[in-house]
Amino acid sequence: MKRALVLVLILLLGIAPIANAAPKKIAVKPLQLLTTIGPPDEVSGVVVSGKSLIIYGTQGLKAYARAIDATGNQLWQLSLDQSLASIATAAAVDLVGDIWIVGATPLAAGPVSAQVTPINPDNAVVPPTTFVEDLQVITIWKISVAGELLFRYILPTNYVVFPTAIALDKAGISVVGLVASEKVSAGFITNVDLAGVFSELLQIGATATTVDAVVRHRDGSMTVAGSSAETIAAKKLVGISDAILVKVSKSLKIKSVIRSSIAKGERIWNSASSSLLLGGEVFVASKTETAVTKFSTAFVPKWSYRFTASGPAKILGSTQLLFISTSSIPQLVWRPKTPTPLLITFDAKGIITAADSGPAGQREVLGGLISKEFGVLVVTSSAESVSIFTRIPR
Repeated sequence: MKRALVLVLILLLGIAPIANAAPKKIAVKPLQLLTTIGPPDEVSGVVVSGKSLIIYGTQGLKAYARAIDATGNQLWQLSLDQSLASIATAAAVDLVGDIWIVGATPLAAGPVSAQVTPINPDNAVVPPTTFVEDLQVITIWKISVAGELLFRYILPTNYVVFPTAIALDKAGISVVGLVASEKVSAGFITNVDLAGVFSELLQIGATATTVDAVVRHRDGSMTVAGSSAETIAAKKLVGISDAILVKVSKSLKIKSVIRSSIAKGERIWNSASSSLLLGGEVFVASKTETAVTKFSTAFVPKWSYRFTASGPAKILGSTQLLFISTSSIPQLVWRPKTPTPLLITFDAKGIITAADSGPAGQREVLGGLISKEFGVLVVTSSAESVSIFTRIPR
């Protein structure tokens, strides 16, 4: 009996250290440079169509798009608009590989048509615009993967407009962004069918709201994300500025608003995935952080992290977060000496499973992509150039 008791104690002593062991930290692997694509002031972003990387932005006050292959060789370049000035600010690719780029052009760029004043559900006083020569036309260019301009769709408005995101599916397209005049600074959303017919504009906020991301849902509703320092649909401001999630019906009516707040601080959602994984920024006192939260379809947070960081945060797919990290992270073997791009991968429960880093000297993340042909791509900007990095296969 005594001998058996000793054996049990030995086994327990042998098992105890394993049971109490701290989780092993995850090593951060370096991202690999694919190619450098241009100066920061000319590149708005990158999308993938087949084996082509499509770069879009503004050169010499003109919106453009160009395609390169995996080695950086240019396949084609296209000037998108013949206006005196134009900008290309966001893009998406449909199932057949056509590229849809959204931006803004002057009123004189299109045929004479009725201007659109956004729906104003908060009954804000909206003065007439005085920016008659600015970019007031929401413009969408549809381009084939071969670089042929297929269609150009326009929606003139009464405001200076700056589109920030575009989302599409087989049912249509949603565009979100900012509208501005002397006294108005608000977000907007508009829908476009695949024949290029625009809906009305829904204005979100009146004087202190931004919209930075949009998700389309199967039932025709949409979720838009951004920030607001004013009351939205009877949901009052809590912090200095709150991150907002706004559910919008198929008929462009605001159904609900969720505010993510911090006392005496500011929050914003920069990007969102179709699974409602949100990435954004938190500012309080002298501290800046990146926030990532997984929401349920009822807008209930399921898990969340905040990391010391700088600049915007970008979501890749439904499991990855890209940001500029400025401090150590407990789950990782990671202690950057200078601000450094970091790509973190989560599982469905929010557990960190992998991490990859770009080189020091990259000051901002512009976005990331996941494609069959290229795998994971990360787009970052230094002071001199915009570069694309790939994730080394595991």
